[in-house]
Amino acid sequence: MKKYKKGYTQGTFDMFHVGHLNVINNAKDLCEYLVVGVNSDALVQAYKNKTPVINQMDRSKIVSNIKAVDEVVISETLDKVEQLKKIGFDAIFIGDDWKGNVRWEETKKLLAEKGVDVVFLPHTDGISSTDLRVVKDEKIDDDEKKECL
Repeated sequence: MKKYKKGYTQGTFDMFHVGHLNVINNAKDLCEYLVVGVNSDALVQAYKNKTPVINQMDRSKIVSNIKAVDEVVISETLDKVEQLKKIGFDAIFIGDDWKGNVRWEETKKLLAEKGVDVVFLPHTDGISSTDLRVVKDEKIDDDEKKECL
């Protein structure tokens, strides 16, 4: 039996890469049922001031086809207490690169009051969607992208 009944993780999952897969698989190793929140295009624009390369419907389709994922929801908020009210979970999983972050430390306290654990999972070094983006004039520059390949 796994430690948690229902787990939750959330992210943009733009330009899906092995770091995303590692977080999802590591989360599923700890819970019986895993819900993955895919940040909406509007949410990403609001907090990252970027338009995702891949739209929210395609990102959710990619994530929903991963064996470890039991359910996918489109997330319209970064507020994990709000997500708890909507989804209900006993653990939330996040990469350990967020450990010590002010927002996550506050979230950890708020969720602990509701009996929910915040579990920091190993971050995959050397890969991020931000690093994969070569942006020029608000869009991916195909010439620069080819140079990266």
